[in-house]
Amino acid sequence: MDASTLSRIGLAGLAVMGQNLALNIAEKGFPISVYNRTTSKVDETLIRAQSEGPFSLTGHHSPRDFVLSIQRPRSIIILVKAGNPVDQTISALTEFMEPGDTIIDGGNEWYQNTERRIQQVADKGILYLGMGVSGGEEGARHGPSLMPGGSFEAYKNIESVLKSVAAQVDDGPCVTYIGEGGSGNFVKMVHNGIEYGDMQLISEAYDVLKNVGGLSNSELAEIFGEWNRGELESFLIEITSDIFKVKDNLVDGDLVDKILDKTGMKGTGKWTVQQAAELSVAAPTIAASLDCRYLSGLKEERESAAKILKEAGLEEEVGSVKSGVDKKRLIDDVRKALYASKICSYAQGMNLLRAKSVEKGWDLDFGELARIWKGGCIIRAVFLDRIKKAYQRNPNLASLVVDPEFAREMVQRQAAWRRVVGLAISAGISTPGMCASLAYFDTYRRARLPANLVQAQRDLFGAHTYERTDRPGAFHTEWTKLARKSNAGAFS
Repeated sequence: MDASTLSRIGLAGLAVMGQNLALNIAEKGFPISVYNRTTSKVDETLIRAQSEGPFSLTGHHSPRDFVLSIQRPRSIIILVKAGNPVDQTISALTEFMEPGDTIIDGGNEWYQNTERRIQQVADKGILYLGMGVSGGEEGARHGPSLMPGGSFEAYKNIESVLKSVAAQVDDGPCVTYIGEGGSGNFVKMVHNGIEYGDMQLISEAYDVLKNVGGLSNSELAEIFGEWNRGELESFLIEITSDIFKVKDNLVDGDLVDKILDKTGMKGTGKWTVQQAAELSVAAPTIAASLDCRYLSGLKEERESAAKILKEAGLEEEVGSVKSGVDKKRLIDDVRKALYASKICSYAQGMNLLRAKSVEKGWDLDFGELARIWKGGCIIRAVFLDRIKKAYQRNPNLASLVVDPEFAREMVQRQAAWRRVVGLAISAGISTPGMCASLAYFDTYRRARLPANLVQAQRDLFGAHTYERTDRPGAFHTEWTKLARKSNAGAFS
């Protein structure tokens, strides 16, 4: 082909995310080739490119034609389902690729699969990036947050494209080179874990305001809209306000009330909790949000349990609590509790990233990660600029909880936080995310914990030894023998 007719980049996989990202790239002025095994998806994308553009986008129905239509060194983004489909797509495309070409996997892939593929294609001289893409279909079309990790050379080959298509915020495009290996996928995974926590905390705020405060959906829409103009300003708060405004077009009432209370998931939250456990990083808020998704799936069991426990004499406490509630104070308390809980959830996610960065030698820049999450992605929020500045003040910050600014805010909000959790418990409303965040805060802030008793128990039944507070070394005690001796002495 004539070099002047070759595309700057290629994209394989034209489901919702792939189509929208391809159109975003084309709209930013980069000629792009697209390919999909199902040829109707190619044709559909071409029609959209003409109707929304026209854009410089060409469609191809075979891997060979697709690869050969891209200028060297070729950069090809893959957006297909994680796992085997990625391997199959790589196999089909690399048959026609050359040394120096680049593959960019933009799916929610397990980071170790990316590291395996980096080595696999390196044998052919092909470069590889595993790139987290956040923002859903809207973000993909108009500006996502992008998290590319792997070959730095590959990143430089495509940097100008990524910086143009990413969401733009006051301090630059929402993309940066994350690091080596599977770091991009890992960062996106933890991003999703934080997202789980955020969504759970917001749902708990809704539950308390609705069932303890007795607020209507229209009032909730107004409250979340107001919160979105303050410290909680974020994409998730904004869309929550919008959700409460939508009427059902099938029956009378609001649509949100007709939605079945079962939450779906795709695995990244589970991976986050598993990695936290493997790295010995406490992530109770994220774990609680995952547990709640599991419990939400037990719809029939929950309905049965509600009936059986009611018959056993369990009474709802919501009514009695609701009657004595100061609505204005409750709304303000819930706002403060939500904000403080979010700080703990983000702290857990950032600590997990730090632990993995140390283990793998990725040298992650946590302030920069917070910056690229400020726009395009699902957890985008004004709050992230404060996180960025916290890590700029102290790149070795042990936890967001001990950043001077965040620490002051948490102390100022803790009384309201405790009131909300206590009120919810009294009313029989579960707030596992807020409770987990508060327990994390209370555990982390205490200079001395009851872990001394746990360690004594371990030494008694397993001779695991213990350390002392007043002298160095490992110690073991014959606890049972001494206790019996002491007991015998008491009766002598």
